Amino acid sequence: MSKAFAKSLSQLNKALIRRLNALIIRAQPPPPSRPDGRVAALDALPASVALCKVEGGLLMSSSTFPYFMLVALEAGGILRGLLLLLLYPALRLLGHGRAIKAMAVVSFLGLKKDAFRAGRAALPKLLLEDVSAEVFDAAARRRRCVFVSGMPRAMVEPFLREYLGVAADAVVAPDMREFRGRYLGVMQGESEVLRGLDVEKLIASCREEEEEEKGGDGVVVGVGGLGSSFVHLFQKHCKEVYVPTESARRRWHALPRRWYPKPLIFHDGRIAFRPTPAATLAMFMWLPLGAALAAARIATFLLLPFSLSVPLLAALGMHSRLIANPSSTNNNLFACNHRSLLDPLYVAAAAGRADLAAATYSISRVSEILSPIPTFRLTRDRAADRAAMQARLSGGGGGGGLVVCPEGTTCREPFLLRFSPLFAELGGGVVTPVALHSAVGMFHGTTAGGWKALDPLFLLMNPVPAYVVQFLDAVDCGAGGGEAARAVANEVQRRIAEALGYTCTGLTRRDKYLMLAGNEGLVHVDRGARKKKLTLWG
Repeated sequence: MSKAFAKSLSQLNKALIRRLNALIIRAQPPPPSRPDGRVAALDALPASVALCKVEGGLLMSSSTFPYFMLVALEAGGILRGLLLLLLYPALRLLGHGRAIKAMAVVSFLGLKKDAFRAGRAALPKLLLEDVSAEVFDAAARRRRCVFVSGMPRAMVEPFLREYLGVAADAVVAPDMREFRGRYLGVMQGESEVLRGLDVEKLIASCREEEEEEKGGDGVVVGVGGLGSSFVHLFQKHCKEVYVPTESARRRWHALPRRWYPKPLIFHDGRIAFRPTPAATLAMFMWLPLGAALAAARIATFLLLPFSLSVPLLAALGMHSRLIANPSSTNNNLFACNHRSLLDPLYVAAAAGRADLAAATYSISRVSEILSPIPTFRLTRDRAADRAAMQARLSGGGGGGGLVVCPEGTTCREPFLLRFSPLFAELGGGVVTPVALHSAVGMFHGTTAGGWKALDPLFLLMNPVPAYVVQFLDAVDCGAGGGEAARAVANEVQRRIAEALGYTCTGLTRRDKYLMLAGNEGLVHVDRGARKKKLTLWG
């Protein structure tokens, strides 16, 4: 009797093991390293379709917390970010899948769906900097690739579609449930996602296209990642699956900028660092001191002349470096690239001239009040703006020089937007190009979709903001107007880009705001019976 029982138990045990083997994707040991950094396990296979997990597969990080924290801070506010940080110890006790669901509740609950732009404006930079060069080269660069993620579609799809060149129907991810235009903080189930996307048809289509384009055999390979979401997709469709271990991910390298399928030029949001738990905790601890430091810096700007304020601000952590051309600082017209709200102040301080005025496009009243140098608004009426600038340079309106930012809006990355030729149409003089480079460590002092009145506060709250100001050789404006003015603007742009090592583009303010804010960067202001369109300055 005992032998029969033991035999039955053994058979049952073997049956259970076979059943479990069919349900579990075993983590393979990391493949041997290649001199070119590719994942050899995938690179050795013929042309095929890749099924790639985003978190822990495409992305090097073993945690999704920074992405949800960025959403909580940028879309929900500081209190929502603080709540998510306080819940972090409890999140560590949950599994990967449950932790994502919990973070989605905190980050998304109550947000307006139509107003949510963090996935398009703020997250792509953070995600691109975390992409594994090895996985991108082996899975996404040379194959049709279907990306799978347990994170909400609103977070990952804009990044995958716009920056990695993936079609919208090649992303398998859950949508956030909504009610009356607001997110409920609950994600779709896996079965509902698969029914809505018809993944079977999607993968079959990718295989057919791959076979037609490259003559491959349509083999589907997989790159696994963190958690068990959508694991049966890999079991059902993949001939081989590579599941990287934590040690393998540590040996990966970030995707170089030159490999980006689409260059990252525009991004929004106040947070200038990767919001890991430790970094976010440091930010919250810094906020009271940062606010006091910003107040001290503002008072120094307002109350003291440049001869005293510049060294005192350096003692308060505002570092700057001047590369001067003495013959160029005496001119009256300065054209600089646009990095932040303080660009004209740094140009004026570096030149040692308090008589310089800043031409602005509808900056906030708070910024105008706090400015230690004169400001005057441009109206986007070219004739009126040209006359106002000419009057300033010729001694009217208070006299003195003028600082203009021909880009019309800020650009955080090493690119220059197209320069407006308005400054070159004044004629009869010279313009001094000024190359500006800024660096911040905690907060960005610009925004396309936020409250612009807080721009100077956030910029001055950085522990050690830094600026490099370089005066270049003057450029003759000639007679001004027409093709000659456009040639001068292009030459000024080229010289500034060459000095900074930046790349010139033909993009404009309108392109930036359409991408980041969903509008053309125009604000309508009612003044009595009139309505004017003023350009946001960001």
